[in-house]
Amino acid sequence: MAEITAAAVSQLRKRTGLPMMECKRALEGSGGDVAAAEAKLREEGRKTQETRLGRDTDFGRIGIYADLAKGVGAMVELQCESAPVAALDDTIQLADDLAKQLATGPGAATPEELLSQPSPSKPGKTLAEQKDDLFNRIREVFNVSRIVRFEGASGGYAHHAGRPKAALLQVEGGTAEAAKDISMHIVATGATAVRKEDLDQADVAAERELQMERARKEGKPENILGKMVEGRMRDFYAARVLEDQPFVKDEQQTVGQYAKANGMKLVRFASWELGK
Repeated sequence: MAEITAAAVSQLRKRTGLPMMECKRALEGSGGDVAAAEAKLREEGRKTQETRLGRDTDFGRIGIYADLAKGVGAMVELQCESAPVAALDDTIQLADDLAKQLATGPGAATPEELLSQPSPSKPGKTLAEQKDDLFNRIREVFNVSRIVRFEGASGGYAHHAGRPKAALLQVEGGTAEAAKDISMHIVATGATAVRKEDLDQADVAAERELQMERARKEGKPENILGKMVEGRMRDFYAARVLEDQPFVKDEQQTVGQYAKANGMKLVRFASWELGK
């Protein structure tokens, strides 16, 4: 049997984060080959993961990478089993690495495609290997459940106190600070469209008809029904349309006015709450 040196054990432990004795046993099984031992540990971890795939992953992080100058933006939802694990530095790093690679790499249509790509913070490893290594250390299931990428100047904001929420905003012009401020507004208010025209027009028509019916039931004269309904529709729009909402940092102006004052055009956005 090949001699298992302390240096080899230390090297494998550094690469995997696993306990010393587990690393030593893996090296004994590989005849002292560090790379083979690491591959074996990862394979054993994958088999263990397969037995736990049905476990609930109700916690996690939303990673964001946004850069106005580079003209890219991405957001990734990483779910895990518990709140303490969601707050670990390694979990945060994985979520951030996933978002950075999605934004700055070749792009990906699916989480699986993204996971097959290199890790920005772990040279020589894929994101899937980074995720598998984290499972081996923590023994919790991690799922990459959603990804989105914008090919254009973007800003973003993530809020992880309580239930994680985040928004990624594509813009033209403006500043990174203004884009982040508006992303923060989206997270706080739950807007669903940039402008009225972006709303599902069938939903708009249904709401207008509902308000018209309510006004008639209230006995309002026919000659004022139109104005009444349009007044009530303003509330409908204010709850959904980003440009029309009072800006959370200065309610004396709308988000659209704030964007214009900062030389910014709002293009599109994605807004998530973890698991929803």
